[in-house]
Amino acid sequence: MNQHRALSVAWVLMGLALALTALGVCVGSAGFENLLGPLLHPRLNPDQTAMAQQIVLDIRLPRTLGAWAAGALLGLAGALAQGLFRNPLADPFLLGSASGASLGVALTLAALGGAGGMLGGAGGMMGEGMALSVFGTGWLTRLGLTGAAFAGAVLAVLLTLALSKGVQHTLRLLLAGVVVGVVLGAMTHLVLLWTPESLQAMQAFMLGSTAFVGWTACAVMAGVWVLASLAGSLLARLLDGLSLGEATARSLGLPLVAMRLALVAVLALATGAAVAQTGLIAFVGLAAPHLVRSVVKTTHGRLLFLSSLMGGVLLMAADTLARWLIAPQELPVGVLTAVLGGGYLLWLMHRGTRGGLGL
Repeated sequence: MNQHRALSVAWVLMGLALALTALGVCVGSAGFENLLGPLLHPRLNPDQTAMAQQIVLDIRLPRTLGAWAAGALLGLAGALAQGLFRNPLADPFLLGSASGASLGVALTLAALGGAGGMLGGAGGMMGEGMALSVFGTGWLTRLGLTGAAFAGAVLAVLLTLALSKGVQHTLRLLLAGVVVGVVLGAMTHLVLLWTPESLQAMQAFMLGSTAFVGWTACAVMAGVWVLASLAGSLLARLLDGLSLGEATARSLGLPLVAMRLALVAVLALATGAAVAQTGLIAFVGLAAPHLVRSVVKTTHGRLLFLSSLMGGVLLMAADTLARWLIAPQELPVGVLTAVLGGGYLLWLMHRGTRGGLGL
């Protein structure tokens, strides 16, 4: 029964993703009605047609698909984190990856002397004309910031593993992640205090934005999602065993240390890839597994896949809403996910969370 229900949920989520893709192509600072004419009648005004095609194919479509990929990575990472720590409040940033990525971006901006200001300042409230100029001239800066964010996220997780002396003790790993997050967060604030010209550029990363996701970023995140999903499916048996307790998992003959290390690696890879492209987007990784559990009870093998699909749908919906609410400007998508995700979890707690937080 649960298998059929899980399959039905998967089809519904994929259908919603397709519908949101079509909607995302239509929503933006340049209204779709302004693009429809040039697209349908390209010979009347070739310049407007070229601009319309660039907006649709080079900005809106990769941005919409990139939002799905980033949300899918965060949803998958959230389900992995909650299974690894056996804590429904765990999220993908628990091992310090978010603080590490922030420090990497802050140090890069400081080294560039605020050269990323145009890129960061446009990330919060911008129009598609600004995005076109950034895509044309800011790719090198964007590449440097992306690499710095990913490297910072991975190094933070490695530091967490070093402080916790491995993955043998889940509680020690959790506490080490909290400590690393706090320390690296403080270092980020110090860097920004010393280089105030970087504050505007840093704002877009801290608030989260999909405004500059292009086809290359989509390809990177899609590739990482495929690898992380395959690895997650192979490790799902460990998560099922851990859900019954460490003693039970050990009695089943599961190599706990090696498989925990593999889980942390997959978690860091998925989170780092998403954060590097879109910045810090809150609550998607935390809320997606809860939403799945509220509609279907299943093993971790299906939970990981469904949480991934749910995360993609959540971020696509939030990104489309962020572009529509105050068009022709837009809101940072991370603000919307924090408000909507936090509101959902508060409502879940108010209901008693019988199938959610278990409080």
